[in-house]
Amino acid sequence: MATEEVSKPPSHPTYPEMIMAAIEALDEKGGSNKSAIARHIASTYQDLSESHASLLTAHLARMKESGELLFVKNNYMRPGPDVPPKRGRGRPPKPKPELPPGETAAPRPPPRPRGRPPKPKDPVAAAVAKATSGMPRRRGRPPKKVARSAGTEAGSSTAPATAGGGIKRGRGRPPKVKPAVASDDAV
Repeated sequence: MATEEVSKPPSHPTYPEMIMAAIEALDEKGGSNKSAIARHIASTYQDLSESHASLLTAHLARMKESGELLFVKNNYMRPGPDVPPKRGRGRPPKPKPELPPGETAAPRPPPRPRGRPPKPKDPVAAAVAKATSGMPRRRGRPPKKVARSAGTEAGSSTAPATAGGGIKRGRGRPPKVKPAVASDDAV
């Protein structure tokens, strides 16, 4: 802790200011390349950091992307006064209609939420869910719902009726149905 170094602010201006000053001072017709800009900055400002080359490259790239500098034939130059500002990525916004003086724009409704709209709520399902929320659920597969016929409700059959008409089917594939033999009486 005895060898603490206090970071003092650099005595030179910011990199974008130094780059613009170097391009103006070099005043080349086709622009100035990176090595010429670096030599001019190094000769003008002596207290540059060891990472001067990477900082210069990063700032030149950032200024080129933002439209502060033009990059033509490996040279950097200032854009002319008639050059439109560089637009960002994506689709440009729609132009707003001009209102007559003294009028204000009508308030817009809130924007629709993104994504698929939710399904409508079923009041019966909500009531059933609310009623069964306190009861514990049974484990395993739920039992089959048995359709009751009119004869079963009267108590005529003691066997549990199924949807197939009263005959309980066995497991597996049913046996092949044999065709009925035509009798001679039907002639």
